[in-house]
Amino acid sequence: MPNSPKTLSEKALLAMPKSAYMNPAQLSFFRDLLRKQRQDLLDNATMTIDHLRDGESEADPNDRATIEEEHSLELRIRDRERKMLPRVDAALKRIDDSRYGYCEETGDPIGLRRLLARPTTTFSIEAQERHESRQRIQGK
Repeated sequence: MPNSPKTLSEKALLAMPKSAYMNPAQLSFFRDLLRKQRQDLLDNATMTIDHLRDGESEADPNDRATIEEEHSLELRIRDRERKMLPRVDAALKRIDDSRYGYCEETGDPIGLRRLLARPTTTFSIEAQERHESRQRIQGK
């Protein structure tokens, strides 16, 4: 996807000084990234629905079993993606509320590299590790 003059590249984003953290250009970059991710999730769901509607009626039981297994796998992937949509929407809301990019637990910056890897994250790496450690201890 080519960058428009207003859109930062990932390289330009990472080259910005720490003092520029979550400035309007960075927020715009992540808003665009999340909107694209959201649209991709919706497009994938639509393609799956269309694909399943086509429903090839194979006479051979082996072919039918293979198709059913492929459909099952596709549905599991889409279910995972479906669960991702509310997280993307929540991240977009945090951008609108000027809370995006900051750890929900500590209030510290999450960091650009982490946000690039996981744009929907709400915790810094350290807070995420503490969160996961508590979950392991509680057996969840």
